[in-house]
Amino acid sequence: MKVRFALLLTAAFYAEPVRAATINGHGYTALSEWAAVNNFHLQSKRGEIAIYTNQASRLVVEKDSRTAQINGVNVAMSFPAALDKGVMFVSQLDLAKTIDPLVFAPKFTGKKISTICIDPGHGGKDTGNHTASRYEKTYTLLLAQELGDQLKSLGFNVVLTRTKDKFVELTERPDIANRRGADLFVSLHFNATESSKAEVNGLETYCITPVGASSSNAEGKGASYGATPANVVERKSLLLAYQVQKSLVKTLAAEDRSVRRARFAVLREAEMPSILVESGYLTHPAEGKKIADPAYRKQIAAAIVKGILNYQKLTAPPSPPAAADKVTGTRKSK
Repeated sequence: MKVRFALLLTAAFYAEPVRAATINGHGYTALSEWAAVNNFHLQSKRGEIAIYTNQASRLVVEKDSRTAQINGVNVAMSFPAALDKGVMFVSQLDLAKTIDPLVFAPKFTGKKISTICIDPGHGGKDTGNHTASRYEKTYTLLLAQELGDQLKSLGFNVVLTRTKDKFVELTERPDIANRRGADLFVSLHFNATESSKAEVNGLETYCITPVGASSSNAEGKGASYGATPANVVERKSLLLAYQVQKSLVKTLAAEDRSVRRARFAVLREAEMPSILVESGYLTHPAEGKKIADPAYRKQIAAAIVKGILNYQKLTAPPSPPAAADKVTGTRKSK
């Protein structure tokens, strides 16, 4: 690990110098210095793990890991944390683009959410992931229909990118959301693995990758990819992804495989806050059976709805009392 140290002044006029380093060509800041400036305190340090807290948030970072834990939810970082001479460092890009937006109150005001575009992944000739008896395209459509019904019962206008087993081009999906003036775009998928099928399971929620960062699904590649329309609202997309992932993990008691970043075609061109949800593994013996169960998909949909409503509370005026009263974790009626 190639490390070069420096002292940088923070933006605040009278702020203390922040210890910084260049690690493998990327700018890093000592987490302790960031914490001091932002009123976080070291709760504990166990070997290669550092835990910082303030009155509202808890941040856990581990050496060489590209995953931070924020208030109990795993969130992928663009670059791994580093430990040098007992000092934990986090990339400046991750502090600005991943950690700050989630541990501090949103610095943007949003409008009330009215229209939500739901994208059932795959369809038609594109089956998506599959096992001998389960096709992703089938369950994404069923989940989309359930999610749409729950959102409609709360007064939202819902647009689906497909309503039957039909192939829709990837670039057409966000374009539908753009043309219909959607306030949010939610793409639904289910995962699969070729190996360790009995072990690999859990939930992932993706949002657009920041400019200058590599995607979680790109094995460290793609940092030179330019800006996309989705990057204009990337902070909102991250907050939406975080709230949905948090709700899914808590509601379903499933493995938290983290909020992740990707430049998926269905995310790149979306002009509104957008996420892609991987709601479990078709190839896992137990989770695959659950996905095929309508009652479990109803729970998935309810968790996504709750995440959307939590996002709404943070970014825009609250939902009408009548709508809020209907949400109890599961839908009472269609």
